[in-house]
Amino acid sequence: MASTYIRARSIAIIGGGPSGLVAAKYLSAEKAFDKIVVFEQRSSTGGIWNYTPDQTTEEIFTVPQTSPAGSIDKPIWRTPRENESLKTDHDTNRSDTKVPSFISPLYERLETNIPRSLMGFSDLNWPQDSQLFPKHYTALAYIQQYGNDIENLVRLETQVVDVRSATDNSWVVKSVNIRSKTEQEETFDVVIVANGHFIVPYVPEIEGLKAWNEKYPGIVSHSKYFRKPDDFAEKKTIVVGNSASGLDISSQIAPLCVPPLLWSQQSSPHLQPAPDPAKLDLPPIAAFIPESRSVRFENGHVESDIDAIVFCTGYFYSLPFLTSVSPPLIIDGSRVEHTYKHLFYAPNPTLSLLALPQRVIPFPVAEAQSSVLARVYSGRLPLPSKEEMQKWEKDRVAEVGAGRNFHLLPFPKDAEYINELSKWALSAPVKEGLENDGRGKVPPVWGRWEYWCRENFPAIRRAFVAKGDARGSVRALEEVGFDFNEYLREKENDGKARL
Repeated sequence: MASTYIRARSIAIIGGGPSGLVAAKYLSAEKAFDKIVVFEQRSSTGGIWNYTPDQTTEEIFTVPQTSPAGSIDKPIWRTPRENESLKTDHDTNRSDTKVPSFISPLYERLETNIPRSLMGFSDLNWPQDSQLFPKHYTALAYIQQYGNDIENLVRLETQVVDVRSATDNSWVVKSVNIRSKTEQEETFDVVIVANGHFIVPYVPEIEGLKAWNEKYPGIVSHSKYFRKPDDFAEKKTIVVGNSASGLDISSQIAPLCVPPLLWSQQSSPHLQPAPDPAKLDLPPIAAFIPESRSVRFENGHVESDIDAIVFCTGYFYSLPFLTSVSPPLIIDGSRVEHTYKHLFYAPNPTLSLLALPQRVIPFPVAEAQSSVLARVYSGRLPLPSKEEMQKWEKDRVAEVGAGRNFHLLPFPKDAEYINELSKWALSAPVKEGLENDGRGKVPPVWGRWEYWCRENFPAIRRAFVAKGDARGSVRALEEVGFDFNEYLREKENDGKARL
């Protein structure tokens, strides 16, 4: 079947977080486009890494939350915090002007759950004085530094409210300047969605939950709105879910809440936490009993007089500005429909979506994805036929199902995905005038060290956390007992012993 070449001139990127900035850098490196615009609704780049300590609720949150139908975010206008670094497209005095703030799922004590040496961008080192697992404000500064050289492409305080296909196969992007309320419609050859998937929380429908929440409003929440463990002091608390946020939030609350913290889990945690006597491991919740403020678990265990419940149950995929696109990208919100390689919208691949995969190392994944997008949209790299792209989705569904597992790429699948895309990008023919001898911007290709670190990072994280308050001074893997060179020597000795 014939391959398809795309030669775009104008590109819209929705979102100025890490993935959007990565896309802008790889596209710029192609030196092939007349217009690249990054639309960012905040007053600064960095996306959800812009911490919002005082925003703990929003209109879209309901209990239960079973619909992916989100809405265009509404800003909260606030006074800039002291020493807050803001970039803006407007000539205003930031000392007396309120700024638009959009809720972020970050919490006060959040550190990355990936060591910085594995997590970072391929062409920017972390500050050498930052801890092994950086704090969220360090990550924000790092991301913003990464985007410094393409900040002229970013249109701040500008929100995309609608994207629709035009008759000539281009895209009409409707945006609103949220400060002036000015609306604008522009046509682009390509649209890249990089708005992330931490927007619409998922709270499962469980017997009695709705009535329970109506009788005891404010008790049920979601990890998106968690900010500090002190809010749970002396409260009998249940944390539902054992993802990275579930593990971290339960560990923060456990020392302060009425002991033990009740930790409801559907399966074994993928980050393999150390045993914690301050937590009582319990199966999923079977029913809420409003009469006694009680909860019954699937094993029959009942706990009464519950003061707080935090659902760490993830998010829906939600694209409220793409509702007119057909066939639809969102049905039940468990995945994005009609994608090829978790990246291209197969019915019309001039629409693409970054950062859909989960259980991955996000920054290098975004680089690998963007390296492909840049070369495809500049015409240096062909796409397979529509039939082949649709077959990929069918094969993926046959392998893992059509639900929440579709975009999951746990190790080593994430490493293989990075290398597959990067090598695909690097297969493009050289072009005179591009960096790296005409190859263009080179994406990451993972080798032995990256595979070793990726496989071991849950154990590395446990060793880091075990340092307690002293972990703030930890800078290197070796300081928590992980030495790659020692690993290589052991493998070599093991190989000799087998000969």
